[in-house]
Amino acid sequence: MAQIPGQENKEKTTALKDLLSRIDLDELMKKDEPPLNFPKTLEEFEYAFNEQGRLRHTTTGEAYVFNAREDLHRWNQKRYEALGEIITHYVYQLLETKCNLTKEIVPVDATEEEPKSFIYLSADAMSNPAKLLVLIQGCGVVRAGQWARRLIINQDLDSGTQIPFITRAQEEGYSVMVLNPNENHLEVERPAKPTPLLSPEASDEPAEKRERKDDRESKKKRDFYEKYRNPQKESETEQIPIRENGSPEEHVLYVWDHFVSKAAARNVFVVAHSYGGLSLVELMIQREAQVKNRVCAVAMTDSIHNIWHQDANKSIQEWLQQHCRNWVSSPEPLDTPVEPMLSDCPRVSAGTERHELTSWRSFNSIFQFFGEALQTGEEEETSNAVTTRSSHRTKPDHNHNDL
Repeated sequence: MAQIPGQENKEKTTALKDLLSRIDLDELMKKDEPPLNFPKTLEEFEYAFNEQGRLRHTTTGEAYVFNAREDLHRWNQKRYEALGEIITHYVYQLLETKCNLTKEIVPVDATEEEPKSFIYLSADAMSNPAKLLVLIQGCGVVRAGQWARRLIINQDLDSGTQIPFITRAQEEGYSVMVLNPNENHLEVERPAKPTPLLSPEASDEPAEKRERKDDRESKKKRDFYEKYRNPQKESETEQIPIRENGSPEEHVLYVWDHFVSKAAARNVFVVAHSYGGLSLVELMIQREAQVKNRVCAVAMTDSIHNIWHQDANKSIQEWLQQHCRNWVSSPEPLDTPVEPMLSDCPRVSAGTERHELTSWRSFNSIFQFFGEALQTGEEEETSNAVTTRSSHRTKPDHNHNDL
């Protein structure tokens, strides 16, 4: 006998409902994920960085394991994020103790009550008359001093942090500014909304009473299935922007106006990774003349800027072509020229296909590029000075015999 169309699906639905009704809900809830309460320090996590800067378990010596609990992806992810927050503060400590940098609050005139962020400066950041290095990371969870959290946790501190750049810069006579473009807001817990009370009069209406009962039953089911799917509902939060630093682009512009532009260094050098390159181009659009006058060279690493989408004018494009180089992810050997996608800055291979590794792999090439740019700039200054002195020499007066 032929089945009526749709009858088979209806029977399956009925069977599924019957199955769900037989499930012991109490037993099911026991299978919820563990509490989202994680250690607050590396020691409590039972991890530490060894002499090579690699994160290892203090007992087993093994590298960090993401899937600590099978089939609990959300719990594993939350655990990873908790470790990441500890890593962030660990890197801050290294910036202060190993690199001797100091924290500077932004906005510079922030009140006690308002949200605020910070950057890191070397002691001579504002006074060094020669060279200043500015470091700008990409977007996301990374904070001041980091290129990639994943590298810090899974590889080592050298590849994932900016510390090697800071240390070498200081050895070569640069002052240093470490930006913090992703610290854009203060996150606060949103107050719970009060549950509206039903009016006494409404309870006298049987139809409305039935509707309320149905609503309550539906909500009960939704709450249960939500709890089973997402058993630990996290508190709702809201974000309060940091004044004049509410985005990476705003932050870079603010730091330029209040720190970089006021520094004594004749030559400013920039390393900008990923979204940091986009923020740098936005800075040029806003402060073109100042950037051209102060910045000697820009090293981008797998920058995601786009001169067309960002409406960079022709003079900016020409400046980038002359003063910028972008080390991009590529299977080609390090420093191999790569066909440019747009007519902005030259692209060369970073010697890796991994986006987050491009800064570390191009480390030596970047400092060589800066050295060459500085030498070229000094030669041009010398040439211009000679030309200027020559043009200002007193010309002989050929008419003195006419007196």
